[in-house]
Amino acid sequence: MRAEIPADVRLLVSSRAARRCEYCLLHEEDSFTPHQIDHIISRKHGGSSSPDNLAFACIRCNAWKGSDIASLGFEPDRVSPLFHPRKDRWLDHFRLEAGEIIPLTSVGAATVRLLRLNLLGRVTERRVLIQCRRYPRKEP
Repeated sequence: MRAEIPADVRLLVSSRAARRCEYCLLHEEDSFTPHQIDHIISRKHGGSSSPDNLAFACIRCNAWKGSDIASLGFEPDRVSPLFHPRKDRWLDHFRLEAGEIIPLTSVGAATVRLLRLNLLGRVTERRVLIQCRRYPRKEP
């Protein structure tokens, strides 16, 4: 049986992230569904439910990420770890450009690819939110 994450830990994780997905930066108020708590290193791989292994994630990022911890980065034959919100700084691995999330590193490239951050619908959504001054809500 799955152990539930206590309400106080959920609040800490969402507050720490300023209620934005820690992968794509979508604010929970701009999503059709509530954001979720993601195990950065999944329990399947030995990750814990402690706050230092939890991230706030939109339903799309969390679903695409699943239990993965790595993917192909810039080099097609080399595996790279995924972005780790507790250890990595977003601006070191990505930049925003006209609604697209551009990878700057192999970690960024692996994350953009696996989480499908630049699917047309996701980019269009970010462009609309940018025009409305709702994205990103605060500097990443």
